[in-house]
Amino acid sequence: MQGQPPWESLGQGTILLLLLLLLLGQQDRRWWLPAVWGPVLPALRALSIPIPAAPTARCLPHSPTQDLLSIFLQTMNSIVLLFVLLKSLIHYPQLVGDAWDEETRFRMEVRAKQLEWERIQQELEAEQLTPKQNNGANEEEARNGDANEDADVGNAEEGDANQEEDGNDDGNVQEDGNFAANGEDNIENEDVNEAANAGNNDLALVVYETGTVFDDNIGRVLMERIQWPVQELQEGCQWTQNLMDNYGLYFGHVLANSFYPGLQRAIGVGSAFEDWSPREQDVVYQVLIPMTPPRGHSFHLELDSAEQRHVRNFRVRVQLECTCTKEQQAEGMLCFLHHPEEELRSNQDPSLLDTLCTDSYLDVHKTARWFYQLVRAIWPALPQSHNWHLKLLPSTRSCQFQVTNGRKSFRIEMLFGVCRDDSDIFVSSQPREAHTQSTAWPETYAVAEAKFFKHIAKQAPRDSLHLKCLQFFTRLLLGFTFSTYTVKTIVMHMLNVGPVSQWRRRHFLNRLLDISRCLRVCVLVKRLNHFIVGNQRLPHYIHLPPDIQAAPPYNLFHQLAEEPAAHTQATYDCRILLKGLKRILLGEQ
Repeated sequence: MQGQPPWESLGQGTILLLLLLLLLGQQDRRWWLPAVWGPVLPALRALSIPIPAAPTARCLPHSPTQDLLSIFLQTMNSIVLLFVLLKSLIHYPQLVGDAWDEETRFRMEVRAKQLEWERIQQELEAEQLTPKQNNGANEEEARNGDANEDADVGNAEEGDANQEEDGNDDGNVQEDGNFAANGEDNIENEDVNEAANAGNNDLALVVYETGTVFDDNIGRVLMERIQWPVQELQEGCQWTQNLMDNYGLYFGHVLANSFYPGLQRAIGVGSAFEDWSPREQDVVYQVLIPMTPPRGHSFHLELDSAEQRHVRNFRVRVQLECTCTKEQQAEGMLCFLHHPEEELRSNQDPSLLDTLCTDSYLDVHKTARWFYQLVRAIWPALPQSHNWHLKLLPSTRSCQFQVTNGRKSFRIEMLFGVCRDDSDIFVSSQPREAHTQSTAWPETYAVAEAKFFKHIAKQAPRDSLHLKCLQFFTRLLLGFTFSTYTVKTIVMHMLNVGPVSQWRRRHFLNRLLDISRCLRVCVLVKRLNHFIVGNQRLPHYIHLPPDIQAAPPYNLFHQLAEEPAAHTQATYDCRILLKGLKRILLGEQ
């Protein structure tokens, strides 16, 4: 490389050795021994510094002037060498990788803000503890409390430093480490508490919780800094579920003796029913209505293997069944298989094959139009129709409508599907690709995922922020190539493998950093495994068909592995995304 000085390749150990040898030369002239001088000759020649000749055996008679001149020359050589080395360190510093330097700078800034909050918190605690110490505690107990407080503060700072150095460490491991480090202090605190009064018990509690207060302050500041959307998801979900229950009652009466599919109770799915949503307005409340075959019919799911797709599409084949039994004949039903067509056409409604099917397969578009007719016809009979206005919205694969009362508005989407083997997996009308055939029913895992989030909500503490983390990142992804489902999958994996108690406010910063690291690593390795398909660590309460359980892990980032241009774009978007996250966390945006 042009312009590179010859000493740039020297290591720090070589430079220190040169300085040491020159300093020793001022004290003792025996440093010219070849055994010491030989190894550094190439380095000095690279520096282009003249090497004084070693003294010979045949020297001139001793002269004070020669001694002074020799010392002067050695001193000058030392000064020249020192000057050149310092100049090389100033003008040619060691380069640091951009990614590592940026991450290091970010951690230093976060650490500086943490130290500032620790200083403020210590001042506040000092003001609060002073009156308590003066009211009931003697000097020895106060000294013990202060010593324990200092130990806890020091351990808390060490815990914070460890969190910054390794963001992948689980919060539970950190707490275990702090507990082990504070073991002796905890024993002393127990002895103090046994002999202390109520005021000292409060003091000991404050000292014990000091290590978590700092992290909690960081989480509180970040929560206040982020602009959260104003949403009332629970109210909307409850209102939607009540409406669907009322619809279900009328569905049962209207379809009881028909040859249309039977409709079961609606299941809330999607982000709104999981208690989070990336949208601030126009939240869509999705429900999935399971369908069962009517009398004299049966459903058979066939995997569409005509093309190799990354999305599993099924077709619902409708088959007529014999109804020549005495019970069914007593109900006045004619068998579609064994009665003449003219008699069936005259005395019985058409079969499902003649209404909602195309070539013996259940048609999504026809089924959607049928749902629109049901919703419009039943609406006037519902109690909600007295105060709310119904507006149907266009859709070819679902039934969408909006209800308003002048003050509030809810947008609802009714999906419909067929359950697979009495499991939590369905084939539904919701499309997964841009152009989905009308007889294609993609496999959906929305019911299983909603079940997972409901179970997590039962286990999580009341102040858990796992949904806030998910909501924050999905809003941050707007405008990038990453989908909302990408972040949702990452968060579900993290919730499944780690304790849900580590998503509280004091863990907020670490969890955000963990999500960003997971996204960065997944983009780097071009792989993100699906949460349901091929996951051998799913909770036992999620029921899967046998083929889903035995399936290999499905890669959601398959496009990145197949298309280099897509991976390049994803890498660029990930870098810009992490920079935006940094600005938000540091209050620069």
